[in-house]
Amino acid sequence: MSRKVAADYALPLAVFVALAFVPKIGVDIPKIFDSSVSSPGTLQLLAVCMLFGALALTYDLQFGFTGLLSFGHALYIALGVYIANIAITIWGWSFAEAIGFTLVLALVLSLALGFVSLRVTGIAFAMVTLAFAQVGAVLVRKDPRHWTHGEEGLGADYHKIPVAFVGIVNTKNLYWLALGFLAAVFFIVRWAVDSSPGRIWQAIRENELRVEVLGLPPRAYKLQAFVLSSVLAAGGGIVYMLLNSGSNPAVTAPEFTLMLLLMVVIGGAGSRWGAVLGGIVYHYLDDRLTAMGSSSTIQGLPSVLRTPLEQPLFLLGSAFILIVVFLPGGLTGLATRGRPRGLRRLEESVRTAQEGA
Repeated sequence: MSRKVAADYALPLAVFVALAFVPKIGVDIPKIFDSSVSSPGTLQLLAVCMLFGALALTYDLQFGFTGLLSFGHALYIALGVYIANIAITIWGWSFAEAIGFTLVLALVLSLALGFVSLRVTGIAFAMVTLAFAQVGAVLVRKDPRHWTHGEEGLGADYHKIPVAFVGIVNTKNLYWLALGFLAAVFFIVRWAVDSSPGRIWQAIRENELRVEVLGLPPRAYKLQAFVLSSVLAAGGGIVYMLLNSGSNPAVTAPEFTLMLLLMVVIGGAGSRWGAVLGGIVYHYLDDRLTAMGSSSTIQGLPSVLRTPLEQPLFLLGSAFILIVVFLPGGLTGLATRGRPRGLRRLEESVRTAQEGA
């Protein structure tokens, strides 16, 4: 039992504690980062990477651990991004009041929409969640009572935000905030998945009919996972709003949920670190490939090469296809399954040729 506790809690805690010292590291890592590790630009990039790792993990709680394919997860992230910002900027509430109201609203809304959505399963469930998310996206763009500011987005009132999270000089605090949120989501998800309901979530993922035959109500247990995932996503939306100093309608788009799905698949669905790793790697590559696409080296290539290399989504999509084909368990599958089958076969062929020689 002690070894299990160490693996589930002590070792991850050590990783998060080690990451907390990153802002104190003033070294340069050429080709990886444009400036020193402790610079505001690098810390901002790392903070957003960790936030996406946490958001991907909230989605994996539904998709990887419970088997729920949702296309509407962005709705709850957008709820956190917009409601918290509207509360402090438009309504004049305190930051604490805004956080509390946002999380309670996320709880109530996810209970109501989850109850309705989970009346169906499979692709029908995915379409219902997508429809609800589209309603949220339309509301943001319609700008009711001039609360969301439509396509322009809504800048946050920095007077209502804690001073520790305002300004470039406090980027390290935003880094620690994102790290703290990632750690909180990680341990909450680990605890939930290892609990009795969590075991049933995983059984539902494997065979929902068998769970129902055993006399357990799958819909009630799926609703638990749906609500927990959505509330955590809303909390991530609040952190997203702080990191970006406001709200923008990009978080309401269906593509945002699809991006989370890609992160989960790339990292490894339903694994301990898969979604976190996938979120971090995906956003880092998206940022670096965007910078690479506009570099003089790429711009000097022939158009047949320059055009695809200028598009980060093209490169990320190609990487996704390769991972799905050669690493169906995601990046973390390398640790659980060992080397890829193709690599093992290549090594065996080389060994056979050497023995024959």
